[in-house]
Amino acid sequence: MLRAVDIALMIDHSLLRPELTQQDVVEGCRLARELETKSVCVAPCNVKLAAGELAGSPVLTTTVIGFPHGYQATEVKAAEARRALEDGAAELDMVINIGWLRSGAYDRVEADIRGVVELAHARRVIVKVILENCYLTDAQKVEGCRIAERAGADFVKTSTGFGSGGSTLEDLRLMRRTVGPSVQVKAAGGVRTLDAALAVRATGATRFGATATRAILEEARRREAAGTLKLPE
Repeated sequence: MLRAVDIALMIDHSLLRPELTQQDVVEGCRLARELETKSVCVAPCNVKLAAGELAGSPVLTTTVIGFPHGYQATEVKAAEARRALEDGAAELDMVINIGWLRSGAYDRVEADIRGVVELAHARRVIVKVILENCYLTDAQKVEGCRIAERAGADFVKTSTGFGSGGSTLEDLRLMRRTVGPSVQVKAAGGVRTLDAALAVRATGATRFGATATRAILEEARRREAAGTLKLPE
């Protein structure tokens, strides 16, 4: 039987909407501390603020690199990652150069990812590589996953949540089949209910981004108490 804490530890509580105020970020971090999610994912400009709010708790500070389109120069992504690490980020979610992947410029895509991964791993920080699957064919998704794994990524991630589509169960299964056991899979975009979270977990994905965090975890606790918190068959 699953526990509610198992679901909480899959959640990167998302605070990435551009209109969020500083107070919104503070309140979001406090919610994540209360619910003990795995991490809070904030914009780069809010990393210091979030890290301060989360200090002393097990909740990690995550930020995004090259977000949301991935078309920044590799050197700019590296500089953004370096600053995020200095500000206290414990995880980085970076967007690949989608156009390069679609163009078949695989060496450039790998170098772009590696430039961030090497900086992060030097500080024992993990990197999740966002493919933005809504713009890719299945063959491109597979190639993107393989490139990310070669570049040392710790996770492959479906989406930013700001593209034309979010995660699908089919994509999660495809990504899980493609990467080896040392690389984890994260869903983003559209996971708004406990049932959606359980379906994500059933594919073998281990993390998902969420804004409906309280609702998901309150339902998880109700089902745990009733003995009905389980994966779909």
